[in-house]
Amino acid sequence: MIFDLDGLLIDSEPYWRQAEIEVFASVGLHLSETHTRQTMGLRIDDAVRHWWDRHPWKGMTPVEVERATTDRVAELIAAKGEPMPGALEAIDLCRRLSLPVAVCSGSYAVVIEAALRRLGVESEVTVWHSAEWETLGKPHPGSYLSTAAKLGVHPSGCLAVEDSFNGAISAKAARMRVVVVPEPSAAGSARWGFCEAVLGSLESFDEGLLRSLEG
Repeated sequence: MIFDLDGLLIDSEPYWRQAEIEVFASVGLHLSETHTRQTMGLRIDDAVRHWWDRHPWKGMTPVEVERATTDRVAELIAAKGEPMPGALEAIDLCRRLSLPVAVCSGSYAVVIEAALRRLGVESEVTVWHSAEWETLGKPHPGSYLSTAAKLGVHPSGCLAVEDSFNGAISAKAARMRVVVVPEPSAAGSARWGFCEAVLGSLESFDEGLLRSLEG
């Protein structure tokens, strides 16, 4: 079982938006929340490059913007991060069914560590992997393939749980079965048709669903 992190296990997407707005403002680029949603699901360097290509700034380099944003997100998560509805119960269900749990995130290691610590699930997560260590982030499948390798499981034997379109594509490209928990505004979109299941929240992630997706 491989879970994404941001917006799926921990309610960190608002902190990413806050951090991006704050850090980009410091270099003279004033983003709105709508702007930040355009890069949801991308690795932070890809998100920074998105804005650099369109509105190059002076002052901090793109790499410095990446690090400042990531550090700010980790700080916010450590201080007040909260689990998404059903997240802790989903991890506990996997434990009770003896299913190894992995986390595959586009976030850098410092954010993953802060989130797992804040959620108190470090001992429940068998392995975790950051797209920081990959040449390309999601939607490239590399991070999911690496996570499966760490688990010692063939990708086709993995079930990935995601909340973003880029993440879902990444997992499916790695030949995994995919359950998606999109934002409510996107839940009815036909674009999730390649996923095995679309849930309103992880509160619907139960043993019956897992049995129906066994393969």
